Amino acid sequence: MTSNFLKYQLLIFGFALLGFSENAAAQATDTLKISLPKAEKLFIQNNYQLIAQNYQTDQARAEIITAKLFDNPELNVETQLYNSKTKRFFETSKTNGEYQASISQLVKLAGKRNKNIQLAKSGVKLAEYQYFDLMRTLRFNLRSNFYKTYFAQQSAKLYQQQIGSLQKLLSASEQQLKMGNLAMKDIIRIKSLVYSLQTEYNNLENSIEDMETDLKLMTNLKPDANLELVMDPSEEQAYQLDKAVYTNLLDSARTNRADLKMTQTGIDYAQKALSVQKANAVPDVQFSLTYDLQGSYPNNYTGLGMHIPLPLFNRNQGEIKKAKIAIDAGKNQLNQQESALQNEVFNSYKSALRTEGLYKGFDKSFSSDFDKLIGEVIKNFKSRNLSLLEFMDFYDSYKESTLQMNDLKYQRMNAKEEINYVTGTTIFK
Repeated sequence: MTSNFLKYQLLIFGFALLGFSENAAAQATDTLKISLPKAEKLFIQNNYQLIAQNYQTDQARAEIITAKLFDNPELNVETQLYNSKTKRFFETSKTNGEYQASISQLVKLAGKRNKNIQLAKSGVKLAEYQYFDLMRTLRFNLRSNFYKTYFAQQSAKLYQQQIGSLQKLLSASEQQLKMGNLAMKDIIRIKSLVYSLQTEYNNLENSIEDMETDLKLMTNLKPDANLELVMDPSEEQAYQLDKAVYTNLLDSARTNRADLKMTQTGIDYAQKALSVQKANAVPDVQFSLTYDLQGSYPNNYTGLGMHIPLPLFNRNQGEIKKAKIAIDAGKNQLNQQESALQNEVFNSYKSALRTEGLYKGFDKSFSSDFDKLIGEVIKNFKSRNLSLLEFMDFYDSYKESTLQMNDLKYQRMNAKEEINYVTGTTIFK
């Protein structure tokens, strides 16, 4: 009786994965399959932060239009309200009336207009680099989160398989307990393992939901979308860190990092701002043309005027000093950023090397060999060479090994994304 029961247990245990696969196929129609290229496409099209930053760039371009505009001429007209001699309002006749009119035009000197145009163009570059740096940061978060979620989902599938298998084993064992063919301690051990797996699975699912929420926010997907992330297996093989050299990575970072270019452009912006402030120290000239009917000598007076402030006290000293300080501050920030860049590239490269070394140390046939080993363990369990406790210990070690492998794969893919992030380019796709 006991031997037949063991055969029945092993059949249930062996075919549980098939039952899980059928259930998964039935649920596939309710899920939204997302690959990394598709997620990136949705991210670029729909991410609100990128859209908002793009508006900032458009606003900066509008500043160029403003800088190119000339000052409007000013028209000044004055007439008498009431003539006490003629008892008339708005008297404008040549005999008894009076009115005057003038038109003036401000002419900016010292190249203020062109300098402001150049300053506005530099502001556009700043806004563009801010957009690219935001893109770099968000893209890294997206890809890193994608890989983390993908491998977490693979681990969740392992839990589902094990829980489904053990629940069927538990159900069959409880029937045998009633028939007196199995001890209560074996039932308790199986239940304990099931409850432990269910708790771990629940915690993992909570983490996956948080990660999926971040993906949905970044790609603007519906909150109730059921995501299933898919990845081409060749993507793991395509990544080869040994082809990258640290010096090449550092050169790439110096050439492509948007935040570094933004700081460099900030210095250029400050230098152009200094040029504008020096030009503002030069007073502008306002020319005017005036006509007066009878208020000046002679009647029908026509005059040409010029207005210019005398720079005796205010020569824009404060703004000029502020602009010089901004240049020095920008140079200091650039030196600091270049130092940070070198450290970031070096640390990411060394971390990636360690992870790659650990990954290559694992046997690539580990998973398949472990699956085959399960079959041998089942045979030994069937022939009573292994106890139920030993069998469950092996089952648990299989779970832990698979989870560690999934985590290592995530760390490896995340390491390449960190290199892409610190170099500001897609060295590894």
